[in-house]
Amino acid sequence: MKTYNAPWSTSLIAVSSLVTVLCAGIAIGFILSGRSVLQWAALLPLAIIACGLLLTIRGYTVTPDAILVHRLLWTTRLPLIGLQSAKFEPDVMRGSIRTFGNGGLFSFSGFFRNKALGTYRAFVTDLQRTVVLRFPSRTVVVSPSAPEEFIHDIGGTSHAI
Repeated sequence: MKTYNAPWSTSLIAVSSLVTVLCAGIAIGFILSGRSVLQWAALLPLAIIACGLLLTIRGYTVTPDAILVHRLLWTTRLPLIGLQSAKFEPDVMRGSIRTFGNGGLFSFSGFFRNKALGTYRAFVTDLQRTVVLRFPSRTVVVSPSAPEEFIHDIGGTSHAI
């Protein structure tokens, strides 16, 4: 088993910082307004921050039969059964449309679609370190700290279990 960090890109740091400050400022403004209805509304921007934090991707572990995506409070298991290819493709998410998920608050995670990949699931923190994992019925994108080494550890481009 080998573990890889999930480094944050400059854009993820900027977006996460800006949205956190904005949401916290809105919440503080609602609380200081003195109106009970607005004080309750302060929970919404705080919930946005909390949900984003929960979806944070902290790293990846390669096991003999799976990739484990470490979140803040849980781990998502991606079985390697049927893996057809693993390829380092920087910036492959360019032009993507988020269909369901998080588009930059502490991670780029969820379901996306673009011309290059079709529909795919992302567990990404750095758009320049993206590794595309292709399976018969799904595509997954991750962003480990050392993409080429990560691909080698899961068996390269012709991995099949």
